Amino acid sequence: MSTCDFSAWIGRRQESHDRISYTLVKRIAATLSESPPQPGEPLPPLWHWAFFQEPVTADKLGPDGHPVLGDFLPPAHHRNRMWAGSRIEFYQPITVEAQVSCVSTILNVEEKHGRTGSLLFVTVRHEYFQDGQRVLQDDQDIVYREPTPPKLSATDPAPKHQWKEHVEPSPTLLFRYSAVTFNGHRIHYDWPYVTETEGYPGLVVHGPLIATLNLRAFCRANPSARLHRFAFRGVRPLISPQPFTVSGRITDSGSAQVWAGNTDGVAQLGEIHFSEGDTL
Repeated sequence: MSTCDFSAWIGRRQESHDRISYTLVKRIAATLSESPPQPGEPLPPLWHWAFFQEPVTADKLGPDGHPVLGDFLPPAHHRNRMWAGSRIEFYQPITVEAQVSCVSTILNVEEKHGRTGSLLFVTVRHEYFQDGQRVLQDDQDIVYREPTPPKLSATDPAPKHQWKEHVEPSPTLLFRYSAVTFNGHRIHYDWPYVTETEGYPGLVVHGPLIATLNLRAFCRANPSARLHRFAFRGVRPLISPQPFTVSGRITDSGSAQVWAGNTDGVAQLGEIHFSEGDTL
């Protein structure tokens, strides 16, 4: 059982800058089988995850393909990393070819102990600024767990949907999404590693990719909606190439519930707050 004091990490900040390159935007669009927005047009929701990825040389990567911790993020003592969810606030559109800055702050670090062992929860707030104004805020929950068999079954039944889209998560899709987001996590593309070391039955679909497809399905079904907030959390992993669906329903005026899952049940749940008007 770890006895580390992580309090010194809370409040740690770093700032990065990036241009919303049209070249990279075209690659994201091709990965998602979409037409790219043109320079000066709004970046589609959640595509910001492909930017602000600081390049790290191979000698500074851990055995899982992620950058070694202990610089900005606290050390995780050889635990496996999971992106558990996010809470995103949309203020103004990020535009293609704009110069944007991102200020990242560690809000909380907490260690818990349960039936699966020790879990380290890290919450990081990313604030994005364009032309001196905050345009987006993204609070991310990252969980580091001790190596244990992954939870693959679900207990949550899928709610009744108002819209649904089918997704074929091919290994090529996963590889290309890893490439455009500069994500070296080996569970998404390295079959021997993900099956032999981390114990999954196949390649794991990225949580952010699922969230992106979930929010895209909402926007397609509700083209006049103006996004204000999107929160999601992972329930269990989805494994390539098993198909899954992204679905949703309006639950109240200005609120919607979205989820992703397959025949084994729900894998990701999300909630959207919006108003009627121009889309972001």
